[in-house]
Amino acid sequence: MKSGSQTPALSGQVLSFPARATNQVGFERVELQRILDLYGRMVAAGQWRDYAMDFDANAATFAAFRRAAERPQARLEKRPALRSKQGMWTLYGEHGQVLKRGHDLANVLAPMERKLLKAVDD
Repeated sequence: MKSGSQTPALSGQVLSFPARATNQVGFERVELQRILDLYGRMVAAGQWRDYAMDFDANAATFAAFRRAAERPQARLEKRPALRSKQGMWTLYGEHGQVLKRGHDLANVLAPMERKLLKAVDD
């Protein structure tokens, strides 16, 4: 090593990894378990055949399809930014209409639960 060169001293420096540009919204284990439980029962009833999940900085989305090549029959969104307003959970119908909003996942899934009961009765 040359006598005139300096090496950076690592003692006292904090090495950090680059920070992520955005955080990602996701489902908690209990939430996902409840959603997939409903999905499984709807599959068994012949109502749904496929699903998709999407996660970004603002929302986590679960979409259920009758067939893979069409628009979702139901779409559930979790938007934590709306937690203090109308609730972070929103259930959308096949044509994009809001079926239910709320703070509690069980209450928001209630219209799909009722649809399942009607499908089983038929």
